[in-house]
Amino acid sequence: MIADRAAPTATSGRISLRGVTVSFPARAEERIVALDGVDLDVAPGQIVSLIGPNGGGKSTLLRVLAGLLVPDRGEVLLDEEPIRGPDPRLGLVFQEPRLLPWRSTARNVGYPMELADWEPARRDARVADLLDIVGLAGAANRIPAELSGGMRQRAALARALALEPRVLLLDEPFSALDALTRERFNVELLALWGRTRTTIVVVTHSIQEAIFLGDRVVVLSGRPGRVVADLPAGLPRPRSLGQLDGAIVSATAGEIRAHLGEAVTP
Repeated sequence: MIADRAAPTATSGRISLRGVTVSFPARAEERIVALDGVDLDVAPGQIVSLIGPNGGGKSTLLRVLAGLLVPDRGEVLLDEEPIRGPDPRLGLVFQEPRLLPWRSTARNVGYPMELADWEPARRDARVADLLDIVGLAGAANRIPAELSGGMRQRAALARALALEPRVLLLDEPFSALDALTRERFNVELLALWGRTRTTIVVVTHSIQEAIFLGDRVVVLSGRPGRVVADLPAGLPRPRSLGQLDGAIVSATAGEIRAHLGEAVTP
């Protein structure tokens, strides 16, 4: 279980996208436009859920934010500074944990700190703290093959937090988990956010998950991806799974479904 500790105040982690367009080469001289003129602002400490049809550019947008893709046009800013490549201020969690199979949990979590040349004592202390936060202190010496799917995803989350990023980017991190485990992880993610107040952008295909996690739900169109709606989730914090049966969720879900329907209409 992810530990719930006293909440700090967010002081950084503001994201700004201005007119972001991304395309990929296709046949001959053609290009496929994945994102077209996307504008988006995320305040420090805010959680924004991204939802949209398959192929609408959600994962592409996350990779642009992570500095893994350079847009054809537009700009991407973190705290008013351009993102020009992979940046330790940004942590990214993929659908698959992508842990190194020969490394223990602790050494997987500590790997970014090794690359950043952290002093061993400082690194060990940070790893111990992270494993405690995500509930893996007892699995520090296990290799990934000895972990459940949920434990591997926790380790990936801890690794993404290793360098204390200002922004956490999540690309459907719980999609491979069963429904009950996924709900539990959503609660645990919010507990983690309550401790760190890290800015979070999470891609999901689940309307309920988008509402439960996000302060806002941003709906993207089908390809090329454009923002077609930016809706407040409407749920007070702290949140519990019981709120998912409430009238606010039903109303917001209906509005999201309407926009998703428009997003896939030719």
